Amino acid sequence: KAIEEAQQEKILPYFDIPEIQLEHPRKENFGDYASSVALHLDKPTGKTPQKVGNILVEKILGFKDAKKYFAKIEVAAPGFINFYLAPEWLASQIQIILKEKDEFGGSKMGKGKTIVIDYSAPNIAKPLSVAHLRSTIIGQALCNIYKFLGYRVIRDNHLGDWGTQFGKLIYAYKKWGNKKKIEKNPVDELVKLYVKFHQEAKRNPELDELARQETKELQNKEKENYKLWKWFREKSLKDFNKIYKILNVKFDYVLGESFYHPMLSDIIKDALEKKIARRSEGAIIIPLDEYNLPPLLIQKSDEAYLYTTTDIATIAYRVKKFKPRKILYVVANQQALYFEQLFQIAKILGLVNKEELVHVKFGMVLGKDKKKLATREGRAVSLKSALQEAIKRARKVIEEKNPKLKVKEKEKIARVVGVGALKYNDLSQTRLVDITFDWDKMLSLEGDSAPYLQYIYTRIQGIKRKVKSQKSKVKSQDFKLLNTKEEINLLRKLYIFPEVVERCAEDFMPHHIANFLFSLAQDFNIFYDRIPVLKAEVKLRRARLMLIEVVAQVIKNGLNLLGIEVLGRM
Repeated sequence: KAIEEAQQEKILPYFDIPEIQLEHPRKENFGDYASSVALHLDKPTGKTPQKVGNILVEKILGFKDAKKYFAKIEVAAPGFINFYLAPEWLASQIQIILKEKDEFGGSKMGKGKTIVIDYSAPNIAKPLSVAHLRSTIIGQALCNIYKFLGYRVIRDNHLGDWGTQFGKLIYAYKKWGNKKKIEKNPVDELVKLYVKFHQEAKRNPELDELARQETKELQNKEKENYKLWKWFREKSLKDFNKIYKILNVKFDYVLGESFYHPMLSDIIKDALEKKIARRSEGAIIIPLDEYNLPPLLIQKSDEAYLYTTTDIATIAYRVKKFKPRKILYVVANQQALYFEQLFQIAKILGLVNKEELVHVKFGMVLGKDKKKLATREGRAVSLKSALQEAIKRARKVIEEKNPKLKVKEKEKIARVVGVGALKYNDLSQTRLVDITFDWDKMLSLEGDSAPYLQYIYTRIQGIKRKVKSQKSKVKSQDFKLLNTKEEINLLRKLYIFPEVVERCAEDFMPHHIANFLFSLAQDFNIFYDRIPVLKAEVKLRRARLMLIEVVAQVIKNGLNLLGIEVLGRM
């Protein structure tokens, strides 16, 4: 607007106005926002960036209500425009947070838009391992964030529940299975059967052919095999759901590969008719040379389908049924090339038009030795055992810190703290890097951890409990008393929370929220160490109590988006 007015008044010549971006300077003495727009206008205006900046600042300060929002606006060499928000405006945000409470930070930017998020995706008859942890909690955090921003979110758990492995499992169950053992401990017992089949098949290769027969009967929906497969699926899901409940993870759809199997022949037929796919040594492939990608196999020479074929059908189904703006696949880095191929195929088959397909990739889970996390026997660590270990270690910390709590309360706190620590250890780091399982760091009450943030929240609840006059209404002018450096620093943090949430949605990176919360918690500790709250005079005490209340509210909102609970006591 300032540029347009300057052009209309012929202070600046006419030119196409570039996209204007604002950012938060790293150093607070450069203001709350900064713009480099003047640096890009020297050529079209024939003036120095400093002079253009001064013209724009004069225009902005002349706007109605400018002084309500800005304490000052300055031009810094070589032409940055720095905006300093008015302390009164910053303080007014307290009322907004108090009014919006759990909704603060959310918006309606996604109204009328649908987003599908594909995450977790375990295989039936195999345990959830720590390898599933990242997909599950990153996916759930993104679901929470998009829903908070007004999107219609479709949470889809795409199960690996079809294929040749089930022929092997069915054969193994018929030969060595024990129904009672599977009923009691489904996934572990099914894994034992699968392992036994492979051990026996090494000695007797004929078993592979017998398993193929069982697979064929399953795919033809022969009664006994189909019934067994449904039972394996049902029991595995029951086991998975126990873990999802602990993690507070929910899905709208749990369809899996079997759901899409009837659609696969049409996918092959369509790809061949459009001459996008071709036969190669009896198999069917889609060449991708012109996109500098290797070809992708969509049907084997024995006419068996692959998960590739299923994934193509899944895209077609999701686009038709949900009409999404975006489909996110929360899957490990190792699959990066595959998703490039898959997305390119979806485009050339005409399955997507304006819909955006995104691979939300992430790194591995490592032990403290920086090697892939594994048991002593070299097997993948189960997610169940990792959760049990987190809760057990949290229980020990709670026992040391607060031994007088009732047993039931200790158990609840241990679960919330342990599970929160596991999640935050992942979500506080950019998803692109490998994460390390360091239990001491995860459960620390002092560092960048979930227990530290939960403790800050609990501490504020404790302060509020000490104040009996909390019910008295606070007038908005009381907030003008909040003018110390420590108070202003807190206010400058609080108002940007909605921007942080939106940024997570823009780049699919939940760690922005975690980083923001840790910084806010540090500022709170500095404030509380230096500034008296309970001993301040009445009006100031009320204002400061409201300030720390909104700090707690924002910590709660942020942790909730990450799928982490808060506690009234710890």
